[in-house]
Amino acid sequence: MLTPRRSQKKKLKMYFMIFILLFSLSTCFWMIHFFSKGTFSIDTVEDKNVLAKTVEENRFSTREVDKEKEEKQKTADEAEEIEEGEEVEGNQSKFTKKVYLTFDDGPSKWTGDILDVLKEHGIQATFFMQGDHLQKSFLQPDVKRAVEEGHYVGAHSMTHDYNELYKKRKFVPEMEEALNLIHSITGTYSQLVRPPYGSIPGLKDKEIRNQVIEAGLKVWDWTVDSQDWKYQHDPEKILNIIESETTKDVEVILMHEKEQTLKLLPNIIAYLKEQGYVFEVYRDQNHFPNNFLSDNRF
Repeated sequence: MLTPRRSQKKKLKMYFMIFILLFSLSTCFWMIHFFSKGTFSIDTVEDKNVLAKTVEENRFSTREVDKEKEEKQKTADEAEEIEEGEEVEGNQSKFTKKVYLTFDDGPSKWTGDILDVLKEHGIQATFFMQGDHLQKSFLQPDVKRAVEEGHYVGAHSMTHDYNELYKKRKFVPEMEEALNLIHSITGTYSQLVRPPYGSIPGLKDKEIRNQVIEAGLKVWDWTVDSQDWKYQHDPEKILNIIESETTKDVEVILMHEKEQTLKLLPNIIAYLKEQGYVFEVYRDQNHFPNNFLSDNRF
């Protein structure tokens, strides 16, 4: 039989063991909860880092794709600009301001001097020469020189006579004769002609126009008349006309082989350069319509 003292000691030991058990259980539950919570937090942070990294990589990838698209578009745009530029003589952009200097009524005693000025400035021009002048042998070397230096020589009829050309309808025969003379002197075949006094009124005659087309001739008038033939003693007036009327992106300036024009030519060239014009010369393969009749057939 247990004594009261031993019974009490046994109860205390039992209570202590129960306490230890409860403490242990409580500790286990707390540790399980702690580590579970800690693992969740770590996993969450890692997930967030992974997500952030993925988003950043996607953004970088998107930027790279956009950059690649921009570069491809830029390359395509540059290729298109080059392609458009190639359609214009000398690879000039189609938006370049161009001017054609043209000289009528040659060859003359001024032809060589005009060629000297043009050569000095590195400019090529378009000449419309007259048959009765082309027949003069002492003028022919300058005609040949003009072609050798890159200028274009077209026809301006044989006689420059209004009645013969238009009333008697000898326009095409005279032009063909003048072109044959140019060929015999220079060895080149030209097809461009300039009607004396302009295509209006002369070429309003339908029969003459049909003859022009059948002969394969190209007709050029002008966009600016310098009127150098009119103001022989007033060169300032000639320059003022050119300055006030040369306004479009493509201009064809009518001048003549005159002394006043020769003296004024450097000033004309300087002004046109200041306005941003590029000097062009006519070429058969790059023909564009330029006649008062607005007839695109020639």
